[in-house]
Amino acid sequence: MSFSFIGVDHVQLAAPEGCETAARNFFKGVLGWPEISKPEPLRQRGGVWFQCGAHQVHIGVQHDFVPATKAHPAFIVQNLDGLIGHLTEFDVPYNLDDARDIEGVRRFFLNDPFGNRLEFMEA
Repeated sequence: MSFSFIGVDHVQLAAPEGCETAARNFFKGVLGWPEISKPEPLRQRGGVWFQCGAHQVHIGVQHDFVPATKAHPAFIVQNLDGLIGHLTEFDVPYNLDDARDIEGVRRFFLNDPFGNRLEFMEA
């Protein structure tokens, strides 16, 4: 092939209009992801962007918003138990995958403030 894939630049999650405050409270306030500036031409669209490790997570406004309850991004975490304890302090509900569906991987799922499913995992 004359091309190759390098990786993922960002993940886009949809949210309803007026989502910015709730997104900042959760992704920045609870998860601790730094907010990054959107390019000027995109600011009028609403939404907010965050840095998660080497990747970006973009929260974009979708006018006919419906949460993604099955499709989801999965975020790799170092010290999953530490994150679980942190989420517990903030009363964020999560569902631990006790079934150990993937050998050598611990994971859990939660919903963002808009109902989108998110996975957090540690090998």
